[in-house]
Amino acid sequence: MHFIIIHFIMKTQTSFKGIFLLLLTALVWGTSFVAQSEGMESVDAFTFQGIRTLLGSLVLVPVILFKSRVERKKLSAQEKDARNIQNKKTWIYGTMLGVALCIAINFQQFAFYHSTAGKIAFITATYMFFVPLVGLFFRKRIPLVTWLCIGLGFVGLYFLSFARGTGFDSLNRGDVQAFICAIFFTIQILMIEKFGPECDGVKLSCVQFFVSGAISTILMFIFETPQLETIKAAALPILYSGIMSCGVAYTLQIIGQKYCEATIASLLMCMESVFAAISAAIIINEKLTPREILGCAIMFTAILITQGADIIKARRSPENSTS
Repeated sequence: MHFIIIHFIMKTQTSFKGIFLLLLTALVWGTSFVAQSEGMESVDAFTFQGIRTLLGSLVLVPVILFKSRVERKKLSAQEKDARNIQNKKTWIYGTMLGVALCIAINFQQFAFYHSTAGKIAFITATYMFFVPLVGLFFRKRIPLVTWLCIGLGFVGLYFLSFARGTGFDSLNRGDVQAFICAIFFTIQILMIEKFGPECDGVKLSCVQFFVSGAISTILMFIFETPQLETIKAAALPILYSGIMSCGVAYTLQIIGQKYCEATIASLLMCMESVFAAISAAIIINEKLTPREILGCAIMFTAILITQGADIIKARRSPENSTS
């Protein structure tokens, strides 16, 4: 049965490879959310994000150098010229992505000063609604089942992120900042869908982090007073979120989105909230309430329905019926 499911998923626009990579991305982001919260106890927002994203860029450099060295030995002169053109595009697109990412992650980081982690996670994940909404302006048709699953995903996130008796009437400055963060994550996701296939995923990710880190570092020296002692105190959270969340997870996002339609990708990646709740329970002993467990279950159900619809569509397509 599992082989049948994988066979039909691979025939759809959203492949099993894309699903796996994006769920892995969400897992790393979720566990990093705990590190991000812990790091804010020692350093300010621009300091955390500046060092984190520059570190994410730095850890990818050896990978790029090794990969380029191996590939250049096999490339013809014509292929090398094409690769140089691709590299120029990578710098242009990576810079655009870096600006969008910088705005998104810093608004999210500042939200921690005013709001709770649960509400920030919920509001940030609203990009799964904005992605298909923006897609409509580009005449991109979104199936009804996808809209239904997005709505179901919102319900799951609400149960996961809001305690009983609280709601949107408790929105504050931090929640507004998280909302702005969601808008720029929407822009980043759609830009990756457009630019990702034209570039090497690792290089694009590296440029994105370098630009984001450079901007954050400049803002750090303008608006904050970074101290070596406080940075050392936040070393472990910065190292984990820099290497794993930036260096690994955002690279997986860029590669994964090559095999996954943006709307489905946004739904998969908002599983970050589920993994954040689970990792918090495991790492810092925050027990999941029945309400939070229900939210996680609803989120998983939304994703399963979305992929089930893709499988059914693939089985009914003329291509499969004649094969």
